[in-house]
Parts: sequence; C-alpha cells; structure tokens
Amino acid sequence: MTYPFLRRVAFSFVTGAALSLAAISPSQAAAKIQRLVSPGGIEAWFVQDATVPLIAMECSFAGGSAQDPKDKSGVANLVGDLLDEGSGDMDSKTFHERLDRRAIELSFNATRDTLRGSLRMLRDNKDEAFDLLRMALNSPHFDTADVERIRSQVISGLRRETTNPTSLASRKFLELAFGDHPYSRQSNGNLDSVPTITIADLKDYVGRVIAKDGLKIAVVGDVDPATLGKLLDHTFGSLPAKANLTPVPDVEAAKPPQRAFVTLDVPQTVITFGGPGVKRSDPNFMAAYVVNHILGGGGLSSRLYREVREKRGLAYSVYESLLWMEHSALFIGNTGTQADRAGISIDAVEREVRRIAQAGPTQKELDEAKSYLKGSQMLALDSSSKLAQALLQYQQDKLPIDYIEKRNAIIDAVTMDDAKQVAKRLWGQGLLTVVVGRAPQAAAQPAAATPPKSD
Repeated sequence: MTYPFLRRVAFSFVTGAALSLAAISPSQAAAKIQRLVSPGGIEAWFVQDATVPLIAMECSFAGGSAQDPKDKSGVANLVGDLLDEGSGDMDSKTFHERLDRRAIELSFNATRDTLRGSLRMLRDNKDEAFDLLRMALNSPHFDTADVERIRSQVISGLRRETTNPTSLASRKFLELAFGDHPYSRQSNGNLDSVPTITIADLKDYVGRVIAKDGLKIAVVGDVDPATLGKLLDHTFGSLPAKANLTPVPDVEAAKPPQRAFVTLDVPQTVITFGGPGVKRSDPNFMAAYVVNHILGGGGLSSRLYREVREKRGLAYSVYESLLWMEHSALFIGNTGTQADRAGISIDAVEREVRRIAQAGPTQKELDEAKSYLKGSQMLALDSSSKLAQALLQYQQDKLPIDYIEKRNAIIDAVTMDDAKQVAKRLWGQGLLTVVVGRAPQAAAQPAAATPPKSD
C-alpha cells in the first residue's frame, strides 16, 4: 500500500525525532523488554519508551505464502494487499480516510512463513489505530471492485517481472533449489495463478491463518503496560483460538553444483548463485553469520566485492547473504555484468567461494567481522519501528527475550575453528547458479558446468 503524501508528512517529524535521538541503545532495550500478557492472555514483547509520542507495533501470524494452494500461489500476497481495503461498516475509501485523518500507518505483507502486520501511530491516536487494525483482521470486506483493482496491480507487476532479469533469476533459482516444495514459489504468485484466485480463496486463507495460536506481537513506544494490555485484548481477543494450517515439510535445498541458463535479450547479464544454508536454530548459525559477512555480506569490505568489483571491474556490485526460513535455509548472492563477461564473473565468484571453503577466513578478517557485527547493532535498532521489527523477528526465530543482551557474547564466542568448519559446510560443494541474459554468449552459457539435476 502506498500511503498518501499528507500521512507521510504528518509522520515525518516523529520519525526524524526518533532517528536523531536514537533513544534506545541495544543494552538499554534489553533492560527494558517486558514479556507482557494481557488480561485476556494475549502475549507481546514490549518496550515502554516516552522519548517521542509514537507507538510502533509489529505482529505476525504463522502461515504465510507457504499456505497458498499449490495451483493458486499469490493468495497470501493478495490477502496482505486487501486487508486494509475496507472493513466493518467502512468501504475502502472510508477506511483509508480514517487512517489518513489520524496519520496512522497500517500495512500487511506476506512472507513465506508469516502474514505480517505493521502499525504506527501518534500516542494520542492509539485507540483509533488499534481499532482499525481489529476491524481489518476480523472483518475484511474483499469487495469485488477492490479485489479486481489490487489483482490488476499485482498482474501488472508480474508482467514487468517477465522482462526483469533479476526477477527471472530469483524465480528460477528457487525452482532449482526447492523443486515442488512451497518455498519454490514466489509469494506474489505468477501470471497463471493470480487470475484464478477467487474471493472465496481469500476468505478461506483468512479463516485458516489469522488466529491467536500463531500470533506474535512486538510493541515499542509511549504507552503503559495496563493500557497496552487492554488494546491487545480489544484488537486480537475475538480472533479464532487456533489456526488450521496445512503442514509444511522441512526441506534442504538441492545440492550443488548445478547451473541453469535463461535466455533474455537485455544489455546486462544477471547471475544469481547460492546453495543450502544454515537454519536459525542451528548451533553453528552465528559462526555462519560471521563468516558470511566476510565472504559477501560485508558490502565494500567483503571478499567477493574486492575480487569481482575492485580487482577485476567485472560488476558494479556483488553481494551474498544468508536466508533462513521455518523449514529450510539458503545462502544466496547476486551480481550483474556485461554479457561477454558473465563467464569470467562466474569463475571469479566460484574461485573465491572455493578459497574460503578450503582455507576459511584469516584471523584479521574474523576479528574485523566480529567487531563490525557487534557495533552495527546500534544502527540497526535506532528507532522504535526498527526495534519493534527486531523483537518480532526474534520471537519468530524462537530466540530468548534477552537475546539483544547476549548477542555480542555469542559473536565473540565464534572461534577460528568454528569459522573454518562452517565455511567448508556452506561452500565446500560449490554453487547453484542461474544465469539470465542474451544467448548465444559462450562466456555466459553453462555448457561447461554440470547440467541441472533432479532429486
């Protein structure tokens, strides 16, 4: 949802104040985090902070796009786009006028494992803001005109993706990695599935997913615990007690090396690469996080950036990151280059991946990465909204409520042996690689690579 200009302006002074004050440091936040349980039994992680008259709330329901029917991918995404398009006795126009009048920001989106909601408001508008969220969750309209309007926007975006090499590479990579598993499908669906989604499908999804047993909540801002408890009961108390989710099996990404090529007549060839990752619950996750920063997650300081961009000038940017989900995990990277230099770029990436898999990082790299990751948390949590988002993610990742306080010690505990072992585990088998660009281009084609295999 794109919010009207006036609502953004009304919020700008509050957001600016929150950012400039940086009122809550990670250590302070850790001391202030409360596990609040409302009188009706609704649980939230909560930080009370009156620095600015703002409240930020994040919530999620277990399910996400993994709950889409196999032949109707995109249902969760449409639900997320439509929950604030009319509710209760208000049509879409009236609902948004209520949001705009009070400078309330409300949005929803679907990830693979969750349906997420985000709410921001000035303290004095909290009652109306939480009531609008209640209505959106309990009685969304899904009026035909609104459904068709949003559907047409989604389809327009999907059509643009058919000529976007990065989008095509991402779709192909997920298909290569996950086969028939729900994670192989993009959350926004495809041009075949989205036109077939009915209003009944949307209502069925809401009935199965939006329930209290899969609910996680994080709230940061200028509200006292007793008042917040009443708001939570009013907002979420009438939801069904239990969701009716389709079981999603655990899955490991396809084993490398594999390569696929997608022909697209565009000036720049896009290369997406990756492989099986490390789940968030894995004891070696933090070691993987640190060593991944060294290889490709550290921006201008990463090995891939130095080798591909600085030394060889093959690409404007190259990055690689860890992606973890409820039932699987990946590492995934991306770069783009001239078509006739794609083969050289792939070779440079693969060479650097092999090097860190075989030898691990240097002690200097390990020390610098640990120092950076500890310090960067200050910037990552410098506003109420960012802190609320982090607290919600920690709940989804099943981390303890004092994780912020423990995080630096966990990073410090990563040893060189840990780093070397996890580097070999992550990158020792090579890469799943998808190349999207012009053909024929001998340097860009995967002729010399192992062809895609089926599990």
